[in-house]
Amino acid sequence: MPELPDITVYLEALEARVLGQVLEKLRVLDVFVLRTALPPVDSLVGRRVTALRRLGKRIAFGFDDGKWLVLHLMVAGRLRWTDAAAPAVRRPTRRPRRSVVPDALLELGFPTGTLSLTEAGTKRRASLHVVADEAGLRAHERSGIDVAAATAAEFAGALTRENHTLKRALTDPRLFSGIGNAYSDEILHAARLSPVTLTSRLTTEEMARLQAAARQVLRAWTDRLRAEAGGGFPEGVTAFRPQMAVHGKFGQPCPVCGTKVQRIRYAENEVNYCPRCQTGGKVLADRSLSRLLNSDWPKTIEELEAREAARL
Repeated sequence: MPELPDITVYLEALEARVLGQVLEKLRVLDVFVLRTALPPVDSLVGRRVTALRRLGKRIAFGFDDGKWLVLHLMVAGRLRWTDAAAPAVRRPTRRPRRSVVPDALLELGFPTGTLSLTEAGTKRRASLHVVADEAGLRAHERSGIDVAAATAAEFAGALTRENHTLKRALTDPRLFSGIGNAYSDEILHAARLSPVTLTSRLTTEEMARLQAAARQVLRAWTDRLRAEAGGGFPEGVTAFRPQMAVHGKFGQPCPVCGTKVQRIRYAENEVNYCPRCQTGGKVLADRSLSRLLNSDWPKTIEELEAREAARL
């Protein structure tokens, strides 16, 4: 799922292309993407974009009549931009057996070009909402704080509002704005904190370390993605990047200590962490595997490494 760094760079690219432009065309190509009927989506055609705003992991387009269009990309949604000056692409008469680029679900046409919303896979989770005014827009706010702008007291207050694991707290949009599965892994690794530590057990020093890590990771990745885009429209937006320390790196060496990255899988998400940097050498229990292995589940990274060496 695109998170704060990705959404920030998307917004910067959109500001250069659609801010001040009139929406000339709006085509909903998949009925499941449109989640509201009032105001009608066609009422935006002919209106000028006067504002762009990030709402957590959502992108909001403000129009000159006070209406807002809100896009939520969810897990697999991505944005593509085609310049108006680009040569028309001839559509094949026969659809290829396997398409590299997912079909567009939505197209927004401007004098400068066309913005398309695509979504990989068959699940239609990406969504489009149209709201009448600022009051309607607030319904899409999740009230999470902006880590970059928060004071130490505000950060600690959000973190300890409910007693959850650090992983769950960081990814709760009611607490923190724009942080999801990928960057929470990176933040916790940079802070040298276990993803399953309860927020109520953090010391003042650990809270400060976590806030500093969150700011550093989100800022560094925003700068990296901005540099990669190089003024163009962001392409290849993904939650799995080779430069990441632990996210998506199960079985690969931690860039700090060289220990193999471990993971906990649950539902459609997973937690990635370094046992030596973050959990004091403890291997965290994976619900499915630890239940299956029972007493054979390794408790420490040393035990796990010894078993792997014995199998060689």
